[in-house]
Amino acid sequence: MAVRLQMKLGYAADAARAPGSPDAILFQEPTIGSVVRSKGSLYLIVTARTIGPRVGEATRMVAEAIRDAYYYDESAGIVVCLEKSIRAANKRILHQRDRLGGDKTDEANGPLGVGLAVVRGSELYVVTVGPAEAFLVRQARLSTLPDPNRARGLPSNDLEPSVWRGEINVGDSLVIASENLVAELGPDDLKDALLTLHPQSAMEQVHARFVVAGGTGSDAAIAIEATEVSVTTRQRRLVPVHAPEPLAGAPDRSPIPLADSVSDAASSIQGTAWRATAAAGGVVGRGFGQVLDRLPRRRPGQRTVTPASSRVETQRRAAIAVLAFVALALILVSATSLVSFFKSTPGELTSITAAQRAFQTAQGDLAQVNGPGVDLVKNDPNRAQQLLDDAWQQLAEAENAGISSAVTAPLRLQARAGLDELYHMLEVNATQAFSFANVKPPVDLSSLVLGPDGAPYVLDQATKSVYRIDLKTGHAVAIAHEGELVQGIHVDMPMFIAVGGPDLLILDAKNALWRWRPADSTGRGTIVRVIVRNSSSWGNDIRGIGTFLRNANQGLYNLYVVDPSQRNIIVYTPALDGSFPASSTGRLLNPQDVSTVSSMLIDGDIYVTQNGTLTRFINGAAQGWKAGDPGDEILRAAPQYTLITTATARDTGLVYGYDQPNQRVVAIDKATGNIVEQYRLAGADPSWSDLRGMAAVPGINGGPTSLYWIDKNRLMSSTLVAVSEAGASPSVSPPSVSPSVKPKPTKKPTPKPTPKA
Repeated sequence: MAVRLQMKLGYAADAARAPGSPDAILFQEPTIGSVVRSKGSLYLIVTARTIGPRVGEATRMVAEAIRDAYYYDESAGIVVCLEKSIRAANKRILHQRDRLGGDKTDEANGPLGVGLAVVRGSELYVVTVGPAEAFLVRQARLSTLPDPNRARGLPSNDLEPSVWRGEINVGDSLVIASENLVAELGPDDLKDALLTLHPQSAMEQVHARFVVAGGTGSDAAIAIEATEVSVTTRQRRLVPVHAPEPLAGAPDRSPIPLADSVSDAASSIQGTAWRATAAAGGVVGRGFGQVLDRLPRRRPGQRTVTPASSRVETQRRAAIAVLAFVALALILVSATSLVSFFKSTPGELTSITAAQRAFQTAQGDLAQVNGPGVDLVKNDPNRAQQLLDDAWQQLAEAENAGISSAVTAPLRLQARAGLDELYHMLEVNATQAFSFANVKPPVDLSSLVLGPDGAPYVLDQATKSVYRIDLKTGHAVAIAHEGELVQGIHVDMPMFIAVGGPDLLILDAKNALWRWRPADSTGRGTIVRVIVRNSSSWGNDIRGIGTFLRNANQGLYNLYVVDPSQRNIIVYTPALDGSFPASSTGRLLNPQDVSTVSSMLIDGDIYVTQNGTLTRFINGAAQGWKAGDPGDEILRAAPQYTLITTATARDTGLVYGYDQPNQRVVAIDKATGNIVEQYRLAGADPSWSDLRGMAAVPGINGGPTSLYWIDKNRLMSSTLVAVSEAGASPSVSPPSVSPSVKPKPTKKPTPKPTPKA
């Protein structure tokens, strides 16, 4: 009987492969008898000299194309089918060359290498094309297969693959490896590993040596070893028979003289001994019985007569007790069955199975994204996003199906971290710069600007004052407040503040515009009224003011007012003395409802937030620019912008928008509208939950931007750089020492109704 061969297979798992390896490993061992007899088993690697996600896509596509073409083609023998399948893969890679990178040096530019082997019975077919090599180990000797002058790699316009044909015997081993791995280790290491270890252990050891030696890039290798399959056919069962004898039917007699007589005598003696033993036993038994009869006996007790009525009553009570016991047992069994039924319904069992399946799927997705030596977020963001989105949805399904959120919490944190990295979400630290918490009476801050001297200025609705905060000395000084007498006119309650060139502008509740100009760095300055034509006609529905510097040398700037009554943003041009005597003009080409504008930024263009949307007006029109979508709707709701600021001039840098529902700040490119980065406070810090005003300061020498903001009674700051990059712990900085606040003494007039902000 011919020896049947079985192949032991070994190759390095994907999780243990070198980072960025583009190689593909594929094998097919059919189980259908006709396919095994006609096509055999296929073992295949596709290698590349370059790395990159498109190269990996190209190697996988070539491997699958060769396998499919080989097993589909039944028109010829193995040699011809192998040559045709390799040419078909070469043609396919040529057709898709542009999509896979064309002739770019960092993508799928080739050549790609193909190394494959087909084993059918004891027949062996080997092909190597490009940077792939094959070795046969037989009787502790290593041979290179096939001819070293192999065909050039894929893609190629004149590909001529050559198929080597031979035999494989019991104990032979074949290894197909990339040229890069063989060059790093040498053929002797492959031979030693195959001679001493199982193919799987051998390939793991070879790959470990490759990594230790500093190897990178192409590292595919697959090995097979031919072993003998033991015979499993069932033989015919042997049945004992007697040989034919001429004296069949005659009494059996021993051929030994006197043997039969001795045997008969022994049988007679045995029978006599058995009868004697029985007789002796009978005598002993009878004697023992007589002794028992002579022993004294106890008198039988007197018989008592029980009335029939008592017996009937006793029987009735016993029957009732038995019936009650049976009824109680039936009730207990029924109750247990009902509870078990409701606790273990088929729907619940199905739900538990679905929950386990969803949880395991999420684990598998996350393992593919961040396995040992794997980081798809950096190397293949599209694939990482698919896996992370699926993991997030699977965790939600698992929780809905009954798995506790405490069990899914570690996986959910891992998935959130990967998604945040994909969507450029950075965690930043918050630092308290100034606090009004211990000030009496308490404050209620509403607006923040960085003044002409670089100091923060805040508007307080409670004390109806504007404060200048000196971060160096830790003091806050009221520079203007309701009731202050200036040039014979009382300042009304401040409503809006803005910065224009060298001035801090304050608009009060009577639509009077005041200009405060600092005299030194200690907070002293002068306040005068600025004439604005027809300002009294604005009404009490103004939504905000802003400025744009026209002439830095003269300190002249345009004044912008968001006026819902005129359905426009009106603009005033300045006179040489800084007043605004000329009539206003509407800045928007098409008047529209501006009654819900919550913030305005002017850098040459006009940015406004209204109903959660950020809009840019260029020359009065809003066409041609749109704030991008963060794309992270799976984690957070769509952004709703309420405040905006910038640290750069027109058409350069970023505009920062505050998304209140998600408590994040989004950095948007002014030129394209694309989302560049997102920020949230580290350590679940709630300091952005009540953000009321913010301002950005550019970094020094191109460093990261700093962001200042206010809540009800604090001034906070943060440098917009990730906590991990800054080397700081994700915690809120301790509050500073309570500063002193020095309001100007004044006689408060009778409070007036506050206009709608």
